[in-house]
Amino acid sequence: MGRVFVLRLEDGDRVPDCIEQFARDKNIARGVVIMIGGIGGGTLVVGPEDGAAATITPILHTLEGVHEVAAMGTLFPNEAGVASLHMHATMGRGDTARTGCVRQGVDIWKIGEVVIQEIIGSMRRVTDPTFGFEILDVVPQ
Repeated sequence: MGRVFVLRLEDGDRVPDCIEQFARDKNIARGVVIMIGGIGGGTLVVGPEDGAAATITPILHTLEGVHEVAAMGTLFPNEAGVASLHMHATMGRGDTARTGCVRQGVDIWKIGEVVIQEIIGSMRRVTDPTFGFEILDVVPQ
């Protein structure tokens, strides 16, 4: 394990963009990321249209209204060596809850608290041609 960072995200900050930018600024290649706070809008990936299909087509859900959020993710470099966040979040408003991936982008409402625990290691994200999205792989030595 490496360094630990605590971030305060503010109204309108976009996730994953602001977390990935922070990682670049602080030279964080790999880590575990936890987030709590509020989300004011954005889009979640809430599953594949058909889990048995050869080509994965995501289902997108647009968030309406302010939601509470609890999220966890991982940060690993992609094939270009750039830190890439994969984060799943559960968001609730009233009696309704949604869970999904934030890769399409969600906006912080008022405040977001993020903790990044740096990982020292050699994993990276590579595009898997079967799935059409990035998966973890060991960096060749």
